Amino acid sequence: MSRLQHFGWFLSRGFGPHGWGHPYWEWNHDWTRPDLYQQSAKTLEQAGFDLVIIEDALSLGNADTLDLRIRSAYGGPKHDPLLLAPYLFDATTHLGIAPTVNPLAYSPYQAARQFATLQHLSANRFGINVVTDVGSSRHFGAEPLDHDGAYDRAEEWLGAVRRLWHSWGEDALIADAATGRFADGSKLDAFAHRGEHYRFDGPLNALPFPGLGAGGALSGDPIVVSPGGSPRGLAFAGEQSEVQLALASLDVETIRAYRAKVHAAARANGRDPSDIDVLFVFKPIIVSSREEADRIVDASAHPDDETLLAVAAGQSSDLETDLTGLDLDRPVDPAIFGDHVSRGTIKGLLGRYDDFADATLRELLTAKARLGRISDRAGYVGTAEEIADFIQELGDEADNDGFIFSGDLHPVTIHRMLGELVPILRRRGILRTTYGAGGLRGNLRDF
Repeated sequence: MSRLQHFGWFLSRGFGPHGWGHPYWEWNHDWTRPDLYQQSAKTLEQAGFDLVIIEDALSLGNADTLDLRIRSAYGGPKHDPLLLAPYLFDATTHLGIAPTVNPLAYSPYQAARQFATLQHLSANRFGINVVTDVGSSRHFGAEPLDHDGAYDRAEEWLGAVRRLWHSWGEDALIADAATGRFADGSKLDAFAHRGEHYRFDGPLNALPFPGLGAGGALSGDPIVVSPGGSPRGLAFAGEQSEVQLALASLDVETIRAYRAKVHAAARANGRDPSDIDVLFVFKPIIVSSREEADRIVDASAHPDDETLLAVAAGQSSDLETDLTGLDLDRPVDPAIFGDHVSRGTIKGLLGRYDDFADATLRELLTAKARLGRISDRAGYVGTAEEIADFIQELGDEADNDGFIFSGDLHPVTIHRMLGELVPILRRRGILRTTYGAGGLRGNLRDF
């Protein structure tokens, strides 16, 4: 038996056309209706997953990359994930839901009110995945900020949202029918926020979270999730987040080193490292046999130019930077990436290389196209038993908190990834079989 780990699912296409570009599109689910997502969320709850994180991008990108963003329906269209959350709550009992939110799109007061409402409606199962994309600024009449400036704005925004959540004092809510007194206005914090990015007045007109007072270790605030492995992103997580997302690595030492950075950031902000769960995002290719895994890996070893251009189109969508017209046999000039492109996405393109001067675009894309065997710790192709071995190894040897599976939120995708894996993880004592109480925060603190 091994130690329990936490598991979640990342909707890598956001609230978009799940299944597009795959044969299972012909199952004829309507991606604009909630049924597809409700069915999948029920399956994830049955599997014992803690949460679902819904990716989002507010913008289709700049005019030069619009076609790259939408031709394969990955960069868009996307509907608002916040409005999908209530339908997923209605279909489940324990599963946490964390839509991606951007401080650009919500004023602090609006955000605090809507998020508090969803926390009440879901019985404390709501979370927010806070991102700091600045490429969408033009849609909101805001001046674009640089990478670190966007984090500064997000910190001011989140601090203001939390103060609003706690603007009802501990004894403000009375609700005494015998005296007819519902609340005591003198216990509300009617503060005035005058910050660098936001100006508004409190208090919030939504109720505080049930039975949890004004804060502390048992605070009922929605869970804050954040991505970002840059120094500024890690500092943000250390101060603000309960869940930090990172791209999975294949070796124990890299996992340990990353977790140590997150924990150091937590300590620097006076927090206990156990307050943050570091969950690694990965997308395994689970096959029925080792022979099938070998065939898939061998077939990817020497990608042709057509395959590389398809990879380049996907990377161009993520980077909002057109790579498809560049010379495959020359290094990429990093000057082509604007300030709006996240450091993590650029690092993702580099992969194992330290600098763009170290490799041609062909070599970068070839590394993306090539697959590897999980048994050799060279990639994520393997049988369910082999994937379970990897998960168990990181839990036992790197003290890993858990994993976020990534892919379409579609019954076919979920079945392919989890159908054989869930029973194995449960037999090994890695995946929960029951839920406790306390909503999403409870899920993350059950063990």
